Amino acid sequence: MTRPSKIVCVGRNYLEHARELGNDVPERPLLFFKPPSAIITDGEAIVLPAASKQVEHEGEIGVVIGRRAKDVAAADAWDFVEGIVPLNDVTARDLQKPDGQWARAKGFDTFCPTGTVVPLDRVDRDGLEVICRVNGEVRQHGRVGDMAFSIPTLIEYISGVMTLEPGDLIATGTPAGVSPLNPGDVVEVEIPGVGILRNPVQAP
Repeated sequence: MTRPSKIVCVGRNYLEHARELGNDVPERPLLFFKPPSAIITDGEAIVLPAASKQVEHEGEIGVVIGRRAKDVAAADAWDFVEGIVPLNDVTARDLQKPDGQWARAKGFDTFCPTGTVVPLDRVDRDGLEVICRVNGEVRQHGRVGDMAFSIPTLIEYISGVMTLEPGDLIATGTPAGVSPLNPGDVVEVEIPGVGILRNPVQAP
Protein backbone atom coordinates (compact mmCIF):
# COMPACT_ATOMS: atom_id res chain seq x y z
CA MET A 1 0.00 0.00 0.00
CA THR A 2 1.26 3.48 -0.88
CA ARG A 3 1.81 5.60 2.22
CA PRO A 4 -1.26 7.87 2.51
CA SER A 5 -1.07 11.63 2.80
CA LYS A 6 -3.34 11.29 5.83
CA ILE A 7 -5.11 8.72 7.97
CA VAL A 8 -8.54 9.98 8.99
CA CYS A 9 -10.03 8.05 11.89
CA VAL A 10 -13.55 7.95 13.27
CA GLY A 11 -14.13 7.72 17.01
CA ARG A 12 -17.07 6.13 18.79
CA ASN A 13 -18.73 4.80 15.65
CA TYR A 14 -20.08 1.67 17.39
CA LEU A 15 -22.56 2.14 20.24
CA GLU A 16 -21.20 -0.61 22.48
CA HIS A 17 -17.61 0.64 22.18
CA ALA A 18 -18.72 4.17 23.09
CA ARG A 19 -20.55 2.74 26.12
CA GLU A 20 -17.60 0.63 27.31
CA LEU A 21 -15.51 3.81 27.52
CA GLY A 22 -18.31 5.76 29.19
CA ASN A 23 -19.18 7.87 26.15
CA ASP A 24 -22.20 8.54 23.98
CA VAL A 25 -22.24 8.13 20.21
CA PRO A 26 -21.67 11.65 18.86
CA GLU A 27 -24.29 13.52 16.85
CA ARG A 28 -21.90 13.71 13.90
CA PRO A 29 -18.76 11.71 13.03
CA LEU A 30 -15.94 12.36 15.49
CA LEU A 31 -12.74 12.72 13.48
CA PHE A 32 -9.10 12.51 14.46
CA PHE A 33 -5.82 11.74 12.70
CA LYS A 34 -3.06 9.19 12.94
CA PRO A 35 0.25 10.12 11.30
CA PRO A 36 1.42 8.07 8.30
CA SER A 37 4.61 7.37 10.29
CA ALA A 38 2.51 5.10 12.54
CA ILE A 39 1.92 2.59 9.73
CA ILE A 40 3.45 -0.87 9.87
CA THR A 41 2.57 -3.88 7.76
CA ASP A 42 1.60 -7.49 8.41
CA GLY A 43 4.15 -9.27 10.60
CA GLU A 44 5.89 -6.17 11.89
CA ALA A 45 5.93 -5.55 15.64
CA ILE A 46 3.77 -3.16 17.60
CA VAL A 47 6.23 -1.53 20.00
CA LEU A 48 4.79 -0.53 23.37
CA PRO A 49 6.06 2.96 24.26
CA ALA A 50 7.67 3.58 27.63
CA ALA A 51 5.31 6.55 28.14
CA SER A 52 2.22 4.32 28.41
CA LYS A 53 1.16 1.55 30.75
CA GLN A 54 -2.09 0.71 28.93
CA VAL A 55 -1.85 0.16 25.19
CA GLU A 56 -4.95 -1.37 23.60
CA HIS A 57 -5.96 -2.84 20.24
CA GLU A 58 -8.78 -1.44 18.12
CA GLY A 59 -9.59 -3.66 15.15
CA GLU A 60 -11.18 -1.71 12.31
CA ILE A 61 -12.37 -1.78 8.72
CA GLY A 62 -10.04 0.46 6.75
CA VAL A 63 -11.14 2.20 3.56
CA VAL A 64 -8.57 3.24 0.96
CA ILE A 65 -9.50 6.17 -1.28
CA GLY A 66 -8.97 5.57 -5.00
CA ARG A 67 -9.38 9.02 -6.50
CA ARG A 68 -9.51 12.62 -5.40
CA ALA A 69 -12.69 13.23 -3.40
CA LYS A 70 -14.13 16.61 -2.43
CA ASP A 71 -17.75 17.24 -1.40
CA VAL A 72 -18.79 13.74 -2.41
CA ALA A 73 -22.41 12.73 -1.89
CA ALA A 74 -22.99 9.56 0.10
CA ALA A 75 -24.83 8.05 -2.86
CA ASP A 76 -21.64 8.34 -4.94
CA ALA A 77 -19.13 7.56 -2.20
CA TRP A 78 -18.23 4.00 -3.20
CA ASP A 79 -17.10 5.30 -6.61
CA PHE A 80 -14.16 6.95 -4.83
CA VAL A 81 -13.01 3.84 -2.94
CA GLU A 82 -10.09 1.73 -4.14
CA GLY A 83 -10.45 -1.07 -1.63
CA ILE A 84 -10.82 -2.37 1.91
CA VAL A 85 -8.04 -3.24 4.36
CA PRO A 86 -7.82 -4.62 7.92
CA LEU A 87 -6.44 -2.00 10.30
CA ASN A 88 -5.52 -1.77 13.98
CA ASP A 89 -5.95 1.67 15.57
CA VAL A 90 -3.55 0.96 18.45
CA THR A 91 -4.19 3.38 21.33
CA ALA A 92 -2.38 4.37 24.52
CA ARG A 93 -5.59 4.50 26.54
CA ASP A 94 -3.99 5.99 29.65
CA LEU A 95 -2.77 8.96 27.61
CA GLN A 96 -5.97 9.51 25.66
CA LYS A 97 -8.20 10.95 28.38
CA PRO A 98 -5.78 13.26 30.22
CA ASP A 99 -4.49 14.81 26.99
CA GLY A 100 -7.99 15.86 25.92
CA GLN A 101 -7.03 15.40 22.29
CA TRP A 102 -5.72 12.17 20.89
CA ALA A 103 -2.62 12.90 18.82
CA ARG A 104 -0.17 11.43 21.32
CA ALA A 105 -2.32 8.45 22.37
CA LYS A 106 -2.91 7.44 18.75
CA GLY A 107 0.26 8.61 17.08
CA PHE A 108 3.21 6.56 18.32
CA ASP A 109 5.33 4.77 15.75
CA THR A 110 3.89 1.29 14.96
CA PHE A 111 0.40 2.32 16.15
CA CYS A 112 -1.30 1.79 12.78
CA PRO A 113 -0.79 -1.80 11.57
CA THR A 114 -2.38 -2.08 8.14
CA GLY A 115 -2.93 -5.17 6.01
CA THR A 116 -3.16 -5.81 2.29
CA VAL A 117 -5.71 -3.79 0.32
CA VAL A 118 -8.36 -5.84 -1.45
CA PRO A 119 -10.06 -4.12 -4.41
CA LEU A 120 -13.63 -3.04 -3.78
CA ASP A 121 -15.01 -5.17 -6.62
CA ARG A 122 -13.89 -8.28 -4.70
CA VAL A 123 -15.59 -7.23 -1.47
CA ASP A 124 -19.13 -7.72 -0.16
CA ARG A 125 -19.47 -4.13 1.02
CA ASP A 126 -22.82 -4.72 2.74
CA GLY A 127 -21.54 -7.81 4.58
CA LEU A 128 -18.29 -6.39 5.90
CA GLU A 129 -17.33 -7.33 9.43
CA VAL A 130 -14.22 -7.10 11.57
CA ILE A 131 -12.87 -9.59 14.11
CA CYS A 132 -9.95 -8.90 16.44
CA ARG A 133 -8.12 -11.68 18.29
CA VAL A 134 -5.33 -11.61 20.84
CA ASN A 135 -3.38 -14.86 21.09
CA GLY A 136 -6.17 -16.61 19.19
CA GLU A 137 -8.96 -15.40 21.51
CA VAL A 138 -11.70 -13.26 19.97
CA ARG A 139 -11.85 -9.89 21.70
CA GLN A 140 -13.86 -7.82 19.20
CA HIS A 141 -16.45 -8.56 16.53
CA GLY A 142 -18.44 -5.92 14.72
CA ARG A 143 -20.42 -5.65 11.52
CA VAL A 144 -20.69 -2.74 9.14
CA GLY A 145 -24.41 -2.63 9.89
CA ASP A 146 -23.60 -1.86 13.54
CA MET A 147 -21.91 1.43 12.68
CA ALA A 148 -23.58 4.65 13.80
CA PHE A 149 -22.40 6.28 10.57
CA SER A 150 -22.10 4.17 7.43
CA ILE A 151 -19.01 4.18 5.24
CA PRO A 152 -20.71 6.29 2.51
CA THR A 153 -21.88 8.75 5.18
CA LEU A 154 -18.35 8.99 6.54
CA ILE A 155 -16.91 9.68 3.08
CA GLU A 156 -19.52 12.37 2.47
CA TYR A 157 -18.80 14.00 5.83
CA ILE A 158 -15.01 13.83 5.64
CA SER A 159 -14.83 14.98 2.02
CA GLY A 160 -16.99 17.96 2.98
CA VAL A 161 -14.27 18.99 5.44
CA MET A 162 -11.08 18.09 3.58
CA THR A 163 -10.05 16.83 0.17
CA LEU A 164 -9.28 13.12 0.20
CA GLU A 165 -6.39 12.15 -2.06
CA PRO A 166 -5.73 8.77 -3.72
CA GLY A 167 -4.22 6.42 -1.15
CA ASP A 168 -5.68 8.22 1.85
CA LEU A 169 -6.94 5.89 4.55
CA ILE A 170 -10.14 6.09 6.59
CA ALA A 171 -10.32 4.07 9.80
CA THR A 172 -14.05 3.60 10.32
CA GLY A 173 -14.23 2.93 14.07
CA THR A 174 -13.88 -0.04 16.37
CA PRO A 175 -16.48 -2.32 18.00
CA ALA A 176 -16.63 -3.11 21.71
CA GLY A 177 -14.07 -5.36 23.37
CA VAL A 178 -10.87 -3.33 23.40
CA SER A 179 -8.30 -4.69 25.83
CA PRO A 180 -4.65 -4.18 26.82
CA LEU A 181 -1.73 -5.57 24.85
CA ASN A 182 1.35 -7.04 26.52
CA PRO A 183 4.82 -7.99 25.29
CA GLY A 184 4.68 -11.38 23.58
CA ASP A 185 1.06 -11.07 22.48
CA VAL A 186 0.05 -11.60 18.87
CA VAL A 187 -2.90 -9.49 17.75
CA GLU A 188 -4.92 -10.31 14.63
CA VAL A 189 -7.44 -8.17 12.80
CA GLU A 190 -9.54 -10.10 10.30
CA ILE A 191 -12.04 -8.85 7.77
CA PRO A 192 -13.60 -12.06 6.42
CA GLY A 193 -13.25 -12.18 2.66
CA VAL A 194 -10.55 -9.49 2.78
CA GLY A 195 -7.71 -10.84 4.88
CA ILE A 196 -6.00 -11.18 8.24
CA LEU A 197 -3.48 -8.74 9.69
CA ARG A 198 -1.13 -10.24 12.32
CA ASN A 199 1.34 -8.31 14.46
CA PRO A 200 3.41 -9.37 17.45
CA VAL A 201 3.70 -7.02 20.41
CA GLN A 202 7.04 -6.14 21.95
CA ALA A 203 8.39 -4.05 24.80
CA PRO A 204 10.19 -0.74 24.11
